Amino acid sequence: TSDDTSGLTAWEIYEHVTLPAIYTFVFIIGLGANVWGLKSLLQKWKSLGYINVFLLNLGIANFLFLPTLPFLTAYYFMDSKWIFGEVFYTFCKITRFCFNLNLYGSIGFLTCISVYRYLAIVHPMRMMGRITVTNSVTISALVWLLVSVQSLPDIFFSKISPNKTEKCYHTTSKEYVEDYLKYSVGWTLTGFVMPLLILLGCYGHVTLVLCHANTIKEEVKKTVLKLLFILCLLFLVCYIPYHIFKNLSLYSRVLSKQGKCPDWDEGVFGAHQISRGIVCLNSVLTPLVYLHVKDFPTRFQQLLQRTRQIFNWPKSRSGRIPVTQSDKV
Repeated sequence: TSDDTSGLTAWEIYEHVTLPAIYTFVFIIGLGANVWGLKSLLQKWKSLGYINVFLLNLGIANFLFLPTLPFLTAYYFMDSKWIFGEVFYTFCKITRFCFNLNLYGSIGFLTCISVYRYLAIVHPMRMMGRITVTNSVTISALVWLLVSVQSLPDIFFSKISPNKTEKCYHTTSKEYVEDYLKYSVGWTLTGFVMPLLILLGCYGHVTLVLCHANTIKEEVKKTVLKLLFILCLLFLVCYIPYHIFKNLSLYSRVLSKQGKCPDWDEGVFGAHQISRGIVCLNSVLTPLVYLHVKDFPTRFQQLLQRTRQIFNWPKSRSGRIPVTQSDKV
């Protein structure tokens, strides 16, 4: 019930039949959805906003992963045999590396969107003029650098078994599983847990502010809350199960290597297989972020004006706040 098992179990049937079907679905739908999303962004290139910079990078992260899906589909459909020859084992590592860039790049840019939304809504006066496209580009470059540094060690772990050269492991071979578990736990904490805590903190505070803001249009509130729901859905459905069961599966393999096969090994292995299929759906779900951030610069300007009124309300007794035509509800 691990990456080293040669027998065909019910979970391995899932791996060789259902997982390729999911990859095919994600490739077709994800490719179309991301092409549409990026096209809509590029059409408004001249009015590119700071949020759109992160959306653009989110689309790039998806396009790094989607082209590898046909190869992974063929691999799992052919009973987890790398049919592309020994010369292409380097490509095996590249496909896994692209998956990691997509996964943790998506998490990184979704977190950036969350933080920017938080600053714009909760601290509008303090961030006035400080949130710029240049800052967004700089932060995006730092996100890519951080994600690459986190993902790079994965390439140096063996992805093939000395006795089964047709394998292309998702994690690593049996010989290095202990070291990979340590690396995976640290990777999970820095690449997933920390962004998750940041996102929950940001949107928890944003929700409180929006619920108590009587001067913000209901339409704008709904737009922000819909985006909140989509981002939370991505983390809860796609990312959390994958990281939990990936590390539990690695821990189970370590125990099995030590001759301590746990009773929950098969269940964890099956859950990890399912989570691997679900996590790929992030390439289909992230384009929904495009939809709910569409025309955001205009809506944000209105939102900023209204939140500014909220935080300046105590000063209104001594001096009235100028109200523009767009402020009238």
